[in-house]
Amino acid sequence: MIYHLLYPLHTTFSSFNVFRYITFRTIYAAITALVICFIFGPWLIRKLQSLSISQTIRDDGPDSHQAKKGTPTMGGILIIFAVCISTFLWANLRVDYIWLTLLVLVGFGLIGFADDFRKLTKQNSKGIPGKVRLFGEILIALFVSAILYVKPGFTTNLTIPFFKTVLPNIGCWYIVLSVFIIVGTANAVNLTDGLDGLAIGPAITCFMTYLLFAYFAGNIKIAGYLQIPYVAGTGELAVLCGAMVGAGIGFLWYNSYPAEMFMGDTGSLSLGGALGAVAIITKQEILLAIVGGLFVMETFSVIFQVGWFKMSKGRRIFRMAPIHHHFELKGWAEPKVIVRFWIISFLLALVAASTLKLR
Repeated sequence: MIYHLLYPLHTTFSSFNVFRYITFRTIYAAITALVICFIFGPWLIRKLQSLSISQTIRDDGPDSHQAKKGTPTMGGILIIFAVCISTFLWANLRVDYIWLTLLVLVGFGLIGFADDFRKLTKQNSKGIPGKVRLFGEILIALFVSAILYVKPGFTTNLTIPFFKTVLPNIGCWYIVLSVFIIVGTANAVNLTDGLDGLAIGPAITCFMTYLLFAYFAGNIKIAGYLQIPYVAGTGELAVLCGAMVGAGIGFLWYNSYPAEMFMGDTGSLSLGGALGAVAIITKQEILLAIVGGLFVMETFSVIFQVGWFKMSKGRRIFRMAPIHHHFELKGWAEPKVIVRFWIISFLLALVAASTLKLR
């Protein structure tokens, strides 16, 4: 709204020309989302407490987690609200990539909300049936992927990290890949969200990385220089990613150990889904496996654990999956696990950024 209201005035007042710059609006989108979290965070915590909306703890989880019982959940509402308001204020809303990403953010958030709500009403940690949740996620991802597929100028070529000339065109299979990335990333972030601040920290790092890629991909000169696909309009996604970073930092204020509020599936599914959508739109789909490598590691730890348990008739690879619980049971303090996983995420982001020149 601010962009659409004030930028047209640059013809009369030259100082309003500053609203033309994506970098300026990205910075203030982050600040706006952060301030929104600081203003509404305490109120939301009190509201969730008054409604007895608290975290349901896994019965088979580490014993130390029982102390978390009663902590308000569904804090993802704060992230979604802050991102949406900040994006509406600072982004160019004529760019349809903004609306597609927000659709994934809100749509997956609603699925997560329904899952959290069922956990509360049933007083267990299972939520809505997995097939029902997965169907809803696939439906939203399929809708967005189909729109991208038919959008003029949007190609179905894949960008392979470290190879500037390898751009395979997979045609209609791009829709299948897009659905897999969006749904897979959403559930990977959801699996990672098991310790205070563990999921939101890497999510901030990932969105900061894709903020750069969105800006570069949306600038024809920079994209040409770096030899990455140019996608007209994706520069505006930098504003949305900035809002994500600001909202993530604001939420981390309340979610850092010991957490005053959890994001719940409302937050983890929406964050993961939006991250997957941004990766696809910026044409850095495969790179997400590096940027979000921590989420990949957490997911594969569950897959390997379950697979080996079934194949070996009861034997385990890890003491508990996802893998962050394994390190807890080995004696690592929760803050140590969290910070070390953040460090891994930051290093992976640096490796991903290096692919801009290592081609």
